[in-house]
Amino acid sequence: MLRRRNSIEVKTRGQLDAMRAAGLVVQRTLALLAESAKPGVSTAELDELAEQSIRDAGAVPSFKGYHGFPASICASVNNQIVHGIPAKTTVLADGDLISIDCGAILDGWHGDSAVTLAIGTVSAADLALSAATRAAMWAGIKAAVPGAKLTDISHAIQSAADAASAADGVDYGQIVEYGGHGIGREMHMDPFLPNIGKPGKGPRLEAGMALAIEPMLTGGSNETVELEDGWTVVTADGSRAAHWEHTVAITADGPWVLTAPEQD
Repeated sequence: MLRRRNSIEVKTRGQLDAMRAAGLVVQRTLALLAESAKPGVSTAELDELAEQSIRDAGAVPSFKGYHGFPASICASVNNQIVHGIPAKTTVLADGDLISIDCGAILDGWHGDSAVTLAIGTVSAADLALSAATRAAMWAGIKAAVPGAKLTDISHAIQSAADAASAADGVDYGQIVEYGGHGIGREMHMDPFLPNIGKPGKGPRLEAGMALAIEPMLTGGSNETVELEDGWTVVTADGSRAAHWEHTVAITADGPWVLTAPEQD
């Protein structure tokens, strides 16, 4: 039986183990896509690879058909922030930056993760943007511990992004409309997890909770525009964007990243 604390599910160790199995399906799929995403490859081809990988593992793509979304991955290229729809006409080129978001359902449990990949030779600025976003994600993960408040994670993400801005000499845009979320037998569950915020607010975290932690940064403004397809979100100023995400379980021993690679 699932318990709830302040609208957040508290799962048993066995249920978290089941989520870990789903998370590994996602991790292995993203690893396959990272090897396959090269100049000349379309995002539709990556989507086909992802769906096959997920189904070969006995799982089902979380995204396909979700509120009508037509694909198994979100493939967001260059100025696309999130929810990019894969297409045969979107062919990767040298210098592109692509964020791939992937989800899988295994035995009723969800895993959800995103990576940003450099295609061929990418500018130093784009590499720094991706690295800053990834660092912000890991800062948020580090803050996901029992006894903390939800926005302690938000504040950690924001602080890491601010630190990267200062170090890189770039005022990175921090996306506020989109953020992390609870996850379990549904992909998107309470609570919404903002990527900015003051610490010490929101529900108190406890072992057994699971969250998807996913910052998004841009190389310019944080203003966004949703395209006419009803899904793709782009930067208003045309600047490039990066998106990193992991599904994380809160445990007494610290954060357990359910979508991280297996350790040897």
